[in-house]
Amino acid sequence: MTIKKDLSIGQAAKLSGVSVKQIRHWHEKGYIPEPSRVICGERSYRMFGKEDLELIREIKANLDNGYRLPVAAQKANEQISNIGGNQYA
Repeated sequence: MTIKKDLSIGQAAKLSGVSVKQIRHWHEKGYIPEPSRVICGERSYRMFGKEDLELIREIKANLDNGYRLPVAAQKANEQISNIGGNQYA
């Protein structure tokens, strides 16, 4: 089954309330999975799916509740896996 990933990083940021810079940082640190890439000319664009957006939102909620990023991401992965989603980390 192919997972539809049709949100740009800007759209994911807007829908989650997290900045593009934060999403890039979380990805670089390994807290969110490798996004799909779309190549356009010499540029490559990150593309996110529903599951990615859900994880980003959970991480943000945990950060808003006072957790530091490593713990916020771990808890988000646990929350996602407990509701039947995929665990990313």
